[in-house]
Amino acid sequence: MKMATLILSGEWIKNWEKSGKHEFVQLCKELTEKTDHGEIGEIQTALYELCWQVVQGNLKSSLVTDVLRDMMEFRDDMPSILADVFSILDLETGALEEKNKRDHYTNLVGACLLFVPEAILKERLDPETLESLGLIKQAHQFNQKIVKIKTKLFYKQQKFNLLREENEGYAKLITELGQDLSGNITSHIVLESIKSLIGCFNLDPNRVLDIILEVYEGRSDQDEFFLSLIKSYMCEPLTLCHILGFKFKFYQEPNEETPKSLYHIAAALLHHNLIELEDLYVHLMPLDGSIAEEHKRDISEAKQIARKLVMVVVPSEKSEDKEKEKDKDEEKNDKPPDNQKLGLLEALLRIGDWHHAQSIMDQMPSFYATSHKSIALALCQLVHLTVEPLYRRAGVPKGARGCVIQPLRNKRAPRPAESFEDLRRDTFSMLCYLGPHLSHDPVLFAKIVRLGKGFMKEYQSDGRPDVKDKMDTLLSCFLSIADQVLLPSLSLMECNACMSEELWGLFKLFPYQHRYRLYGQWKNETYSSHPLLVKVKAQTVERARYIMKRLTKENVKQSGRQIGKLSHSNPTILFDYMLSQIQWYDNLIVPVVDSLKYLTSLNYDVLAYCIIEALANPEKEKMKHDDTTISSWLQSLASLCGAVFRKYPIELAGLLQYVTNQLKAGKSFDLLILKEVVQKMAGIEITDEMTSEQLEAMTGGEQLKAEGGYFGQIRNTKKSSQRLKDALLDHELALPLCLLMAQQRNGVVFLEGGEKHLKLVGHLYDQCHDTLVQFGGFLASNLSTEDYIKRVPSIDILCNQFHTPHDAAFFLSRPMYAHQILSKYDELKKAEKGNRQQQKVHKYVAACEQVMTPVHEAVVSLHPARVWDDLRPQFYATFWSLTMYDLAVPHSAYEREVNKLKVQIKGIEENPEIPLNKKKKEKERCTALQEKLQEEEKKQLEHVQRVLHRLKLEKDNWLLAKSTKNETITKFLQLCLFPRCIFSSIDAVYCARFVELVHQQKTPNFCTLLCYDRVFSAIIYTVASCTENESHRYGRFLCCMLETVTRWHSDRAVYEKECSNYPGFLTIFRATGFDGGNKADQLDYENFRHVVHKWHYMLTKASVHCLETGDYTHIRNILIVLTKILPCYPKVLNLGQALECRVHKICLEEKDKRPDLYALAMGYSGRLKSQKVHMVPENEFHHKEQPARSATPANQQNGPGSTGKPATSTSKTDEGTSEDGDRGKDKTQGTTKPVNKANSAAAKVTTTNGNGALNSTKVVKERDEKEKSGKEKKEKKEKTPGSTPEAKGENRREKQRDERAGKEERTAREGKEKTPKADREKVKSEEKGGKDDKVKAGNGEPMEPSRERDILKESKSKEKGDRSAAAGSLKSPVPRSESAESERDHKRRKLDSHSSPSHSSSVKDNSNELKESTSKHHINYNSVDRSKSREREMDKKDSENAQGRSKEKKEEKDRKDRKREHAANDRETSQETKRRKDENGTNSSKNSKSMSPSCDSPLSAEKEKSKRSKSSSKEKGESVKPERTSSGGKKESRHDKEKSEKKEKRDSSGGKEEKKHHKHR
Repeated sequence: MKMATLILSGEWIKNWEKSGKHEFVQLCKELTEKTDHGEIGEIQTALYELCWQVVQGNLKSSLVTDVLRDMMEFRDDMPSILADVFSILDLETGALEEKNKRDHYTNLVGACLLFVPEAILKERLDPETLESLGLIKQAHQFNQKIVKIKTKLFYKQQKFNLLREENEGYAKLITELGQDLSGNITSHIVLESIKSLIGCFNLDPNRVLDIILEVYEGRSDQDEFFLSLIKSYMCEPLTLCHILGFKFKFYQEPNEETPKSLYHIAAALLHHNLIELEDLYVHLMPLDGSIAEEHKRDISEAKQIARKLVMVVVPSEKSEDKEKEKDKDEEKNDKPPDNQKLGLLEALLRIGDWHHAQSIMDQMPSFYATSHKSIALALCQLVHLTVEPLYRRAGVPKGARGCVIQPLRNKRAPRPAESFEDLRRDTFSMLCYLGPHLSHDPVLFAKIVRLGKGFMKEYQSDGRPDVKDKMDTLLSCFLSIADQVLLPSLSLMECNACMSEELWGLFKLFPYQHRYRLYGQWKNETYSSHPLLVKVKAQTVERARYIMKRLTKENVKQSGRQIGKLSHSNPTILFDYMLSQIQWYDNLIVPVVDSLKYLTSLNYDVLAYCIIEALANPEKEKMKHDDTTISSWLQSLASLCGAVFRKYPIELAGLLQYVTNQLKAGKSFDLLILKEVVQKMAGIEITDEMTSEQLEAMTGGEQLKAEGGYFGQIRNTKKSSQRLKDALLDHELALPLCLLMAQQRNGVVFLEGGEKHLKLVGHLYDQCHDTLVQFGGFLASNLSTEDYIKRVPSIDILCNQFHTPHDAAFFLSRPMYAHQILSKYDELKKAEKGNRQQQKVHKYVAACEQVMTPVHEAVVSLHPARVWDDLRPQFYATFWSLTMYDLAVPHSAYEREVNKLKVQIKGIEENPEIPLNKKKKEKERCTALQEKLQEEEKKQLEHVQRVLHRLKLEKDNWLLAKSTKNETITKFLQLCLFPRCIFSSIDAVYCARFVELVHQQKTPNFCTLLCYDRVFSAIIYTVASCTENESHRYGRFLCCMLETVTRWHSDRAVYEKECSNYPGFLTIFRATGFDGGNKADQLDYENFRHVVHKWHYMLTKASVHCLETGDYTHIRNILIVLTKILPCYPKVLNLGQALECRVHKICLEEKDKRPDLYALAMGYSGRLKSQKVHMVPENEFHHKEQPARSATPANQQNGPGSTGKPATSTSKTDEGTSEDGDRGKDKTQGTTKPVNKANSAAAKVTTTNGNGALNSTKVVKERDEKEKSGKEKKEKKEKTPGSTPEAKGENRREKQRDERAGKEERTAREGKEKTPKADREKVKSEEKGGKDDKVKAGNGEPMEPSRERDILKESKSKEKGDRSAAAGSLKSPVPRSESAESERDHKRRKLDSHSSPSHSSSVKDNSNELKESTSKHHINYNSVDRSKSREREMDKKDSENAQGRSKEKKEEKDRKDRKREHAANDRETSQETKRRKDENGTNSSKNSKSMSPSCDSPLSAEKEKSKRSKSSSKEKGESVKPERTSSGGKKESRHDKEKSEKKEKRDSSGGKEEKKHHKHR
């Protein structure tokens, strides 16, 4: 019934007499029956409501009194219930202000006195109410009486009269307690006896309790009896606690020892909840505050000891410290009182009361309690008991019996664990309280580790999702135990290798991320958590320092053992110190690596972590302070990584992941580590300093590479490379590393390179690239076909999705294509068994088609559609997918290695010291290796033949040539040749050989000549954009290209065989292809030699330009390239001299500025000098047996000239000849038809050949040439000291010469008309030769002959301007008066101003440079026609010999006079030049004195001049005869001979005088 129904309704009150009274009584009756005896709340409520109506005045008290009297019969305790209601109303009405309500209440209670006892009311009502009712006389007296009674009850003590107690009682009590309890005596019987003794002898109950405890202390094995006795005897737990407290207090004096039995009974009483720990704890000493202070003191002492051990201490200080320590120890001899809290704790642990023990340990600092060995052992024992059943089930290894531990008889002890889940109940928390002090019990340590192993097996095998959360929780618990307990305990164990190995058994089941996290905590945090560990750390460092100081190569074994011992317990501290030493002293690496052979598996894993942590140290800079090189500490650690990981079985995953993460973060410094690891573990070496023999070996099979391809013969890499491969595959790092490296190459420049030194950026780029090549090589040679194909995506995905650069993408895909082709070829061979070679080849071609067709389709997306107008995707893919292994067999390398093995076998046989069995083994090894090499060579030979056959079939579809051949070559160079030739040394060789192969295959639309021309003509930009290692590779590529060219150049027969009738040497570059029949379109041998000379000249020009820039990168790179191409260049003496002088200048300039450039330049200079004997004069390098050239005076031949500067090459002169021929044709059109035909052919050749960078329209070309001629004139004017009288005289002479040349040209035209037919044919053949020469020199796009004529006119006018401008820039110290000498000087000056790369003030773009060279070629061609006209003039002048001689004598006299004047003028000129140079503020090529690819040494210049004059006069003498006979049809007279001989002598004597003059100066 709800409370709402108990409220009296208004109806009941109104009709109380009629029905209300009856209803209320009925309700109370029902409530009494329904409610239990104890529950009276509802009845009280009903009575309260009724009484409240009376107080309110709604009902009369007399009516209600009758009802209440009737209700007294319902329950026995009804008067008490009613008294409670009156008590509440008493409080409520007493607080009311209305007096009438209080009166109503008093009347009601008074009326009820008849049936409610007075005693009850006196207990419950207020004294004032009782007084008003008349139950007590005075309220005040009543209150006083209550206080007195309470005091007597609760505060008055009973005094026992001790004299009344009889000793006999206590004696009987002790006898009763000490009796034999083995029978049927129970605590109940003994208790009854005790009670009777107390009553009989009037004994004090508290003293009796004390005696019971004393007896219990003596008989502590009778726990059950005494505990039940105390439980039944005792009434107050606090009393028992006080008695125990007094007992403990007795032992709190110095030198007192609390008995263990007291601890035991206290623990037993606590365990059975007879006393409370809080009550007893306050009686125990010492206080918690003093325990905390003691702990702090211990830590500070430990730190102080650690500091002393780490500090360098002088011997005298050491002895003082020892004395102080002795004094302290003596002071400590006064033993402090026992720590009773620890004693109680130990007793609790012994009986298995973990709950109370845990509460005590929580009051103390962490690990303070367990740092006491007895407590640690007690807790270990408890853990033993707890884990025993589970250990028996899941932890005992096979074959081990183990010692069975009996469980505690105590039922309240922690329950033993039956499953891993049960360990979470108590065991894990017990272990956490133990912490590092588990070291006291190695057996328990091993048990916990084995339980961990058992759990990990279950964790790895049980994959049910419903238990996964539980298992993960347990895993985190085990990891916490490893962190907080196992590793710290290992640190405190003395050199326990077995425990270390046992722990590794557990740790190796964790992923390396978990392990490294644990090692990090162990190394950086654990050692600071406890005083003992602080000391251990300091001692380990001291010991490590001692060992490392004495470690050498000689005592590796002894030191290694000491290191091993130290590492078993504290590997992190030891390795941290060792690595810090290695970072300072890299010569320690080898002995340290050798000394690590006594380490345990766990220690090796810790070493890997320590290395990674040292590498990732954020406080260390990875660059040296100069910001140009990688720090030596990083290099040392990288070397250590390679050596350690190769020699010892350490897991590599962490290190590889670290490098990967660094790459992801855009940092490439740490690639040095990967490079070292791959080099040492796989034996794959990356270096650009390979010898040619090594490079040749690298083009063979794997066996040949291993034997002859590397500097260090790294043997026995099979196991280590397998480990590296497994680590990469297991953690899926192979492809990510490759892609990250490929992407990072450019990232080094554009993302990392912003603030770094250019030299460092280049170094990092090279390191990134080299490591990619090395790593890719490792994957290709070690991964199985399936693994490789599965991991490397297709080429279009690599490039388009992963944004891998094309060269790197093909590098990664290339082994995959080779694998796929071979496997497909094997399939086809098995399917159709045919042994004929032809069948095999066809199958190979079919296999290639099947594999490469998808690749051809994939590469289309890599470049815009217009690219494929010239190159077919098939050609592109073929170029990128082949290697040197596919193109040629290195027979000599195979032969060399086989011969080495034969010599080795012979040496083994002849060596008497080697034992027979070892001899046999070594011989067998060498023989097996020899057979392998021979087998490999045979296999490669067959493979190369198949590949060449395939290329032969494919070649016709390679090049479409929808645009010009020039465009085709541009795309080939841009997309294929240049990217690959700088990828690796082998790729550099491959590119050169591929070009040669494409030429040999007679590939349609491939112009070999143009390809070589483009490669050699403009190397400045390529060299400037290379890194250091790329320069090595680019140099090697140029060297291989030059080797081919040199071979063709050196022997006519070779040229005829390999180049004649090949489409690559066509001189008409049509887009339509090779018609093959027209001999006139082929470049003949002599013209090819001119072309080669032009290439050598272009190389010289580019080299000198780079050397004169002053830029570090330009100079370094060109020196590297020049060193690489030294076997093939320079071959021409004057070019070599020019280079030598310039390099000598670099040596002088850089000696104190940039030592690395100085070293490079000195090295090259020395090697260049040694090559000088192999250089030849220019006329031997390329020679033309043409009348026109022979007629040219000696002073017009090219060479170093008077200042050792290289003049424009003869090939250029020849080009100039044909240009002049064209000019002559323009002027005398219609005179002779054969000449016209020849010239039109020449025009065709010139207009169709050329560089893609040149503009093809006439307007642009004319404008460029005008601008250039204008610039050159301006520069010459600036450079010419025009104010000197000599310069003015020279200008006058130049004008006279020009007028004379015009006359000679007119007479030449007249002479041509008179020339007989035979002579005309000779002229035609000359012009045809000029046309052939033009193949290499012309730089224009196709244009009509009329346009060409305009350009020729332009160049002619330009030449005249140039000549007049150049006249002022006289460099020779002695002005000449003879026409021959002045013309030679003029020519040399013109070459100085036009040909020298140093003349240009800044690097012009490629097209301008080539245009400039074209215009120079045109200019030089004028000389031949002029020489013809001069010949005819000389015939006419024979009659005027006498006048000529006298004139010559006069001029010679003038020359001598000028020579004397020159000394003064020369100084003025040099000062003027120097002043100008200072004004310009630069040493660049624009203002350099030399204005040529050579230095300005006056002495060497004069020597060269005298040599030049001799050689030129000699040539002149030799060539005069045939010239005159052919031109005029007459023989030369003796008089003319004498004249020419005299002139020759005069020239030579003039040169000698100049030489002397310079010596005197």
